[in-house]
Amino acid sequence: MGPDQTVEMMRRLLIEAMLLSAPLLLSACIISLVVSLVQTLTSVQEQTLTAVPRLVVVFVVAMITLPWTVHRMVTYTLRLFQDFHRYLG
Repeated sequence: MGPDQTVEMMRRLLIEAMLLSAPLLLSACIISLVVSLVQTLTSVQEQTLTAVPRLVVVFVVAMITLPWTVHRMVTYTLRLFQDFHRYLG
């Protein structure tokens, strides 16, 4: 396997990782921004108030996007195995 094939494989892997993590990261960022805004406006500085909604929202988004995530991972794995002969020699 040459360096160009290694770079291409790693590029595909990183793109898949970004796509799979994007919904969870975006939902966590948005809920953190909303909770911080509410805390600032109401002057309530409770630390559990920031953690619990973020955990709940990330869990719900993970459950909603689970079929899409599994489909992307299976498709990526099948494509990797189908192209396996190119990487061997």
